[in-house]
Amino acid sequence: MSEVVHIRPYLRLSGLEPLIIRPETNFVNVGERTNVTGSKMFARLIKENKYEEALAVARQQVENGAQVLDVNMDDALLDGVLAMTTFLNLVQSEPDIAKIPIMIDSSKFGIIEAGLKCVQGKCIVNSISMKEGEAKFIEQAVICQSYGASVIVMAFDEKGQADTKQRKVEICHRAYKILTEQVGYDPQDIIFDPNIFAIATGMEEHNNYGVDFIEATKEIKRLMPLTKISGGVSNLSFAFRGNDHVREAMNSVFLFYAIKAGMDMGIVNAGQLVVYDEIEPRLKELCEDVILNRNNDNNEATEKLIVFAETVKAKGKENIKDERWREAGVEERLKHSLVNGITEYIDDDTEEARQKYPKPLDVLEGPLMAGMNVVGDLFGAGKMFLPQVVKSARVMKKSVAVLTPYIEAEKELRKQAHLAAGTINEEGAGAAKILLATVKGDVHDIGKNIVGVVLGCNGYEIIDLGVMVPADKILDTAEKEKVDIIGLSGLITPSLDEMVHVAHEMKRRHMQQPLLIGGATTSRIHTAVKIAPQYDNGVLHILDASRSVTAVSTLLNKEQKSSLLEKTSLEYDGLRHQFLNKTKKVLIPYEEAVITKEYFDWKNYKPVQPAVQGVKVMKEYDLATIARYIDWGPFFIAWEMPGRFPEVLSDKIFGAEATRLHEEATKMVQRIIEEKWFTADGVIGFWPAASNNADT
Repeated sequence: MSEVVHIRPYLRLSGLEPLIIRPETNFVNVGERTNVTGSKMFARLIKENKYEEALAVARQQVENGAQVLDVNMDDALLDGVLAMTTFLNLVQSEPDIAKIPIMIDSSKFGIIEAGLKCVQGKCIVNSISMKEGEAKFIEQAVICQSYGASVIVMAFDEKGQADTKQRKVEICHRAYKILTEQVGYDPQDIIFDPNIFAIATGMEEHNNYGVDFIEATKEIKRLMPLTKISGGVSNLSFAFRGNDHVREAMNSVFLFYAIKAGMDMGIVNAGQLVVYDEIEPRLKELCEDVILNRNNDNNEATEKLIVFAETVKAKGKENIKDERWREAGVEERLKHSLVNGITEYIDDDTEEARQKYPKPLDVLEGPLMAGMNVVGDLFGAGKMFLPQVVKSARVMKKSVAVLTPYIEAEKELRKQAHLAAGTINEEGAGAAKILLATVKGDVHDIGKNIVGVVLGCNGYEIIDLGVMVPADKILDTAEKEKVDIIGLSGLITPSLDEMVHVAHEMKRRHMQQPLLIGGATTSRIHTAVKIAPQYDNGVLHILDASRSVTAVSTLLNKEQKSSLLEKTSLEYDGLRHQFLNKTKKVLIPYEEAVITKEYFDWKNYKPVQPAVQGVKVMKEYDLATIARYIDWGPFFIAWEMPGRFPEVLSDKIFGAEATRLHEEATKMVQRIIEEKWFTADGVIGFWPAASNNADT
């Protein structure tokens, strides 16, 4: 009688080679750089069809120790299915890459299913969830199982992403019962992602996110011991983007505790993990304090880590308190307080500005908004951390609190002004109504909320539907409330498709309201190519909150609306034409180029001799002469007033402001000349030149 062989219930994956996750495996590194949403370089290579170079990125991940390769093609302007299948087919032809299992990563299940058809062995699907309900979850799980794939299940249900231990465990346990009892999945083929969120952001409600993940991991492994735990590790340290030294330490310290709790794998940059024991003691202690949320009353641990991070970036430069900024004008003082998160003087400075400006709203739209724009620029450049941005927001909130009573007192007057200007809703009941919503599938609302505050402060009535709002609810509410403008917001890539759907539905319903598009993942080019063609009555991409007021006021002005929409439509037509007719540059071989090059009769050519030969040095060149050659075109483009000079001065929309701006700039130039702010020195040189065969 033959011996019965017992197969242990391990997670078994494979590329060309098997990967069996045993108890002694410890931790599986999932390479993260072949992801268009996480690597700008990889995204550029895919967009330019440079797949050979993109394969080199994958190969580097394998060489750096990745045991599974995460592949993500979620970009709004990519054909995700084509990009995924092309890349995966190429990967399969490279044995040194294809030897490890693939993780097919997408928020669009169509891309996942297309990828499943391309890979041999046993891969991982990242991910499915119950955010669209149990029926869709089961449908997708059955498809994944039919391809033999293991699945990552996000802790995400109909109510949104789980952010507490209780919700994480509750959702994962519910999904487990469905997968094992209804779909027939083996427990060891289920991988849970209980959501790793950013900590040390400066917001106290985020402080326990690290602990919640670690504790949820312990409980999930206790309840469902054969399942695995994964997560996007770099999310944890997002608040310190731009400071790799601190981020790498945070990620490694977090992994040390998460792995002890039962975390089995994680999406990481395989070449940038530091060894826990090699982290400098002070930094390790600070990281542990924020990750374990200890010694963190009133954000003390967070503040200490920020100070340390600034020290690292400044290479040990000592900070000395400097109060000289208090000698500047009130506008500069407000900006300084916002950028540096200083609340000490904000009440007095705001009151001084209120008395200086004609209206309290002018303070909000002027120096306060200018200061927050600087904060946004610094954060975008990696020169500020998220906790510092939160501090700036708190300063802004404190300043707005001073202004609010005065703004409220003027609201009725502003409504009357709207009535007089014709910017009223259809019922003529007061200021125009603006509907704002974060689209279905997206839980982010910070940008939308800021826009709501800014527009509300300008006297418009804001109807905010919140987050995860289906298209039908948005449009039903818009029709019921007779709103004048609809604004959609989104932060994640799938939001872009939902915006396209909303625009399509607006056209189907024969709606008339202009549609505003905004959010971190949105762009002018995507709006022009994907959204605008779906709706005929005006689609505008809004860069940020400060631009929303101008756009809304123009759209609500009967005389200016048609001009703006016509101009935007022409601009978007041009962008769409450029994008759709973009072709890959084809280079011919050098030998062919030599044969086809044009030849000139140099023997009979007499070059013009310059008035000066050799080197000429010019000292203190006349500034007035230089001023006559100023090209004002780029100047107006920088101020977002596109158009040729001097035609822009008579533009229907920008003309008055452009003229004022030009007059101010001209006065400044004249002052520079008269007061001799600087001198203009230059060097020019002319020499004879000749070529002798190819030299490059």
